[in-house]
Amino acid sequence: MFIIDDILLAPINALVAIAKAIDEQVQRETTDVRRIKEKLMELRLKFEFDEISEEEYDAREKELLEQLERAQSAQRE
Repeated sequence: MFIIDDILLAPINALVAIAKAIDEQVQRETTDVRRIKEKLMELRLKFEFDEISEEEYDAREKELLEQLERAQSAQRE
């Protein structure tokens, strides 16, 4: 009986494991101060080379600065 349960639940367990791995990666990327600063620099370069509009730059910069503030706060705790 337990073998059948394991076989039937294997796809669900695999999806849960994948979801956890994705969540861990997202958490690492959103709390890595160095990576956020790199994204800010990339964004600035895109703006300076006219690859993005000023509105897009402002919106994305605001998001990244908020993310940076949260990451720095998390590091202090």
